[in-house]
Amino acid sequence: MKTFFAAILLVLSVMTLSARDIRVVDYNQLKPYLEKKNDTIYVVNFWATWCLPCVKEMPYFQKIHDQFAGRGVKVLLVSLDFVNHIDSRLKPFIQKHQLTPEVIVLNDPDANSWISQVNPAWSGALPATLVYDRQSADFYEKSFTYEELEQIVKQNIENK
Repeated sequence: MKTFFAAILLVLSVMTLSARDIRVVDYNQLKPYLEKKNDTIYVVNFWATWCLPCVKEMPYFQKIHDQFAGRGVKVLLVSLDFVNHIDSRLKPFIQKHQLTPEVIVLNDPDANSWISQVNPAWSGALPATLVYDRQSADFYEKSFTYEELEQIVKQNIENK
């Protein structure tokens, strides 16, 4: 009986994932996500499934999402994967890693214009993370350990 219920739960979770919509946006549609001015701390990670350092740190963003969700922290995962890889690579990656933060795909071919708008110092390398709230914004062009990422989020909570 336990095996039957486990199988049902597995099927339902796969159906939920395949039904999960992943928004595809250009930079103009992404920009409002990067400029919200409210009491929430936003952790916006730019990543891709083909970026090994991105893949390595992804569990840390999930853990931040889980640990700080009730404390005014929102994690947004901005994938730079190709749109034609959403079903073949991105959705399986999300399922495998059990990612629950919002995932959107940035599909804007004019990277030379939008990269500097995210942060003037950004070379375009991945991973990159923007942590901001109504008072401040910090940009990191690096991969994190969990401890580093947690410390940044905690500092932002303390400075609210």
